[in-house]
Amino acid sequence: MQTQHTSKTKFLDAALSLIRTKGYASTTVDDLCAEAGLTKGSFFHHFPSKEALGVAAAAHFAEKAEGLFATGAYRDLDDPLDRLLGYVDFRASLIQGDIPDFTCLLGTIVQESYQTHPALREACDRHIRGHAATVAEDIAEAKRLYAPDAAWTPESLALFTQAALQGAFVLAKAGNDASVARDCVGHLRRYLESQFTR
Repeated sequence: MQTQHTSKTKFLDAALSLIRTKGYASTTVDDLCAEAGLTKGSFFHHFPSKEALGVAAAAHFAEKAEGLFATGAYRDLDDPLDRLLGYVDFRASLIQGDIPDFTCLLGTIVQESYQTHPALREACDRHIRGHAATVAEDIAEAKRLYAPDAAWTPESLALFTQAALQGAFVLAKAGNDASVARDCVGHLRRYLESQFTR
């Protein structure tokens, strides 16, 4: 018999796959059950609604992403600007495979549901900003060393990195072409380099 933890995780992993492929609105509870190989009774045992699953899936995605970024080789670089540029290079290296494989669950959900599902919007905002805050730590160190008089804040530049990445994913989806996302990330890197003087 499946443990409670295992079956819940199967639903969350199913949500990551299906929502990035079909979108939040088009993903049904039946789809999630089929993808997870579990019953509707099991679904509602773990989640009172599809929205509750969406909120939990956003947290699950964010946790997996933070684990991935924590192991990136760029984290071991001494110079904070090298870490920031290494972060962007790492993001670029993840743009491979099918479009749903590299796009962001949080961005996908919030684009569809920001007006209709406040709980989902708030969850996505919290996790996107949480990730940006980790990027802002390296930006703050780099700013102190290489751009102390710049008018922008580390927080605003970190959010800009996320806006550029989310926009790159939207363009990749619109054109059904991953190369446009890689090009956008390349422009992001060049922009970031222009903000600092070693």
